[in-house]
Amino acid sequence: MPVARSRTLEWRRSLEELCQKGGALEVAIARDGDRGHDLVWRLRILAVRDDGIVVENPGAFGRSLPLHAGTRLMAFIVIGQNRWEFRTAVVEEIAPGKLAEARSGAARLALPDRVERCLRRHARYEVGALALPPVDVWPLLDPKSVVAAERANELAFAAFAEGRSHGASDEEALLPNVGPKFTAHVANMGGGGAGLIVEPAQAGILSRHRLFWLRLELGDGCPVPIVTTAKLVHVHIDSTQRSYAGMSFDFSFNPGHQRTVASQVEWVVRSLESRQSH
Repeated sequence: MPVARSRTLEWRRSLEELCQKGGALEVAIARDGDRGHDLVWRLRILAVRDDGIVVENPGAFGRSLPLHAGTRLMAFIVIGQNRWEFRTAVVEEIAPGKLAEARSGAARLALPDRVERCLRRHARYEVGALALPPVDVWPLLDPKSVVAAERANELAFAAFAEGRSHGASDEEALLPNVGPKFTAHVANMGGGGAGLIVEPAQAGILSRHRLFWLRLELGDGCPVPIVTTAKLVHVHIDSTQRSYAGMSFDFSFNPGHQRTVASQVEWVVRSLESRQSH
């Protein structure tokens, strides 16, 4: 039996192997027909049991984002260049401290009835119900210059959260000291960084710079974009010659900004969960 078909039929064995290797399941909150860009999270698999798949909670910018019971998800098993998808839901919220290996808490997901093979996400930007969000990227020439731009972003989000005029459209006029902009796509996010997909035409800049300024339009009713400094940690070139750039978020010059971007991501996650309940 071909390997791909065997893994499709024996998805549980694939999950168990990933779990034993400390691997992760990629998940996104299901939109159920609602259009928009999706944040994909890599969640470490803690256990594969008869009553479900236990994964660590997603995180963003130093904050744990526990998924609430009943939240429907799209999940992906990724092994090398192969990828399988299935729908699932959170059936149990596991509090912090209940599992020694999940200090920030975990979630138990329902076992799927079946899984389906899908295109590797690096091959194109949309897979089934998912669409990867675009992110504007600039080489950062002077790290100290980010403080004013980040502070303006913090004030804009605080105003939005309080229902006041936020002036989010003015951020283009207030940039740190940066080089020419290019656009990438966010492949996945974790607690301390993100993976970006960069087209071959822009990949050369990754070899010339290590610090970057990112701006991500979250959408989903949040008009204030995420802006942050990021360090390039590693680069991998896939079979399509696109580069996967692993970025680590850096708040060295304005530590307080981390709270704002964590709140922005949480706002979107809770908004998507709320829509599912209506």
